[in-house]
Amino acid sequence: MEHVDTVDSPAASPALPPAARRWRWRRPGKRGQRWLAILLFLFAALLILLALWDWNWFKGPVERAVQAKTGRAFHINGDLDVDLGRTTVIRGDRLTFANAEWAKTPQMATADRAEIAIRVWPLLRGEVRIPEVRLTRPDLLLETGPGKDTPGNWDFLGPSTGNPPQLRRLLVDDGRLQFLDAAGRTDVLVALNSGKPRSQDSAPPLLVKGKGRWKGNPFTLDGNTESPLELTNSDHPFRIHLDGRAGGTHAIASGTLTNPFALRTFDLELMLSGQDMEDLYPLIGLAIPSTPPYRLKGRLKRSNDIWRYENFTGTAGDSDLGGTAQIDVSGPRPFLKADLVSKRLDFDDLAGFIGAPPKTGAGESANAEQKAKAAALAARAKVLPDTPYNLTKLRAMDADVRWKAQRINSPVLPLDDMDAHLKLDAGLLRLEPLNFGVAGGDIRSTIRLDARKNTIATRLQATIRKVQLGRLFPDAKLAEQASGGISGNVDLAGTGNSVAAMLGSSDGNVGVAIGRGHVGNLIMELAGLDVAESLKFLFTGDKQIPLRCGFGDFSVGNGVMRSRALALDTTDTLIVGEGTVDLKQEQLDLLLRPRPKDISILALRSPLRIGGTFKDPSFRPDFKALGLRGAIALTLGSITPPAALLATIETGPGKDSDCGGHYAK
Repeated sequence: MEHVDTVDSPAASPALPPAARRWRWRRPGKRGQRWLAILLFLFAALLILLALWDWNWFKGPVERAVQAKTGRAFHINGDLDVDLGRTTVIRGDRLTFANAEWAKTPQMATADRAEIAIRVWPLLRGEVRIPEVRLTRPDLLLETGPGKDTPGNWDFLGPSTGNPPQLRRLLVDDGRLQFLDAAGRTDVLVALNSGKPRSQDSAPPLLVKGKGRWKGNPFTLDGNTESPLELTNSDHPFRIHLDGRAGGTHAIASGTLTNPFALRTFDLELMLSGQDMEDLYPLIGLAIPSTPPYRLKGRLKRSNDIWRYENFTGTAGDSDLGGTAQIDVSGPRPFLKADLVSKRLDFDDLAGFIGAPPKTGAGESANAEQKAKAAALAARAKVLPDTPYNLTKLRAMDADVRWKAQRINSPVLPLDDMDAHLKLDAGLLRLEPLNFGVAGGDIRSTIRLDARKNTIATRLQATIRKVQLGRLFPDAKLAEQASGGISGNVDLAGTGNSVAAMLGSSDGNVGVAIGRGHVGNLIMELAGLDVAESLKFLFTGDKQIPLRCGFGDFSVGNGVMRSRALALDTTDTLIVGEGTVDLKQEQLDLLLRPRPKDISILALRSPLRIGGTFKDPSFRPDFKALGLRGAIALTLGSITPPAALLATIETGPGKDSDCGGHYAK
């Protein structure tokens, strides 16, 4: 039987080459089988993980990390998703961030969705670079604390360490920002939206529109910012345009901010207008006396704690106003330093400094409240302002203000110019100096108001020099009838919180003198009630009467001025007076006794009684005093002015004054 080889027979298998024998698969051993199983398991687990991966697993750790950092509860009530890459995008839906413990509203911030793009490689170096943040329906509440020492609800991170995050672009869709300050009567709600970009490559601007109440005043805000593409801590400027109104105050700001998150550097064109600068105090804490309606335009700059309004121009009432003002808020109180200039100053626009309203007649500028105040003042029997100064405002800030007026419009006094330097330090106000050019001369004064106690203590010291009598008369015809230089001194001290109270309690001295000059005969005859002479000069003309001198010297005690010496001497008539002026009651009681130096057949020459009130004075002859004329004449022979006034009398070039001599001639 023939032998046949089977497949299992070694002899039947051809010999394999060496290379084939090297690559032939061999059954792994037991150890190799274990590693293969592990690899297959890991691969399968990775496939399953990728298929089932959910970033929501990380919501809990993220929420706990935020709460540990801020001390506030943070929740992602929707989905959490991440797109990995060189710029990783993190998305979260239905976000909530808790408010401060003292707040009534439980949530400080919410958003339907937030998308944050973060660059990965800088993050590994400890730098947080955020190219873009997208917010959908964000709702942010900023709220001040219930007490002075309680910080606002935004103060939850503590002092920052390291480099702050760098945000490049912010996109907001249907956002809402509310600022609430219950103690300051402020509640403002602002809508925020990203607008259309100017070009395809530029980021969209941020549109702002809001309303509410600011310090109790109705408030509106409208405007936009340049694209927040460069909202970083760099020096790149950030443009804004905002239009805001609070009560009667209107502000339009246009310009740039540097590092707007820190709000430390401004360069803005600011147009500021309103019905009264006094309204700025509750809004920004700037204590300014009441003014008529105003409109200003200038550059607003801020560098650290100094706010500076540079080279502003505008009007306040019927006056122009310009200059530079700055406020330093680094100290215990704001410090205002200003240099102001008015080319033309309407004098009644300064009435607010003494608690009075400006004039409200035709052609005058005043707001509705000032018009009502002026009407109430006109209905009063007294004229001195009795509106009390606000002690809180006088103590709220410090100031150093210089104000010069090149020309003054005043229908009552012929004022030429003004130079005022106001200093305010913790309730102590000083005007050093307060100078006015008046009728070719000047009035130089210093005023001190000490409001550090509940009742203001006031001191007024003034000197009058070379005021020309003729220029005191606004009518040209009357001005031609008078000449002579007027000088004098005023030194008063009083207490009270209004001008009326200060003068009504004042003590001191008032003295005025006039030197050589002339007055119209018609004026003197009318003052002496000489009927014949008055009629003659009314119809046939006037002549000049040489004026030798005149003086009035008063002591002041508890608001009452009492004459110590009062006389006017011309070559035609000698008038001697006596009496009182009550500054508290605003009453006049003066008796002028004329002593004629000529003869007139119809001369009554009765004493003239000046009485009534400051608002309604009366001038009438005192017939009861006629019988005393002879006795009075005997007493007029030795009247001379006080030595203090004698030194102020202008004698004229090369001539001596007669006021030191004997009157009976």
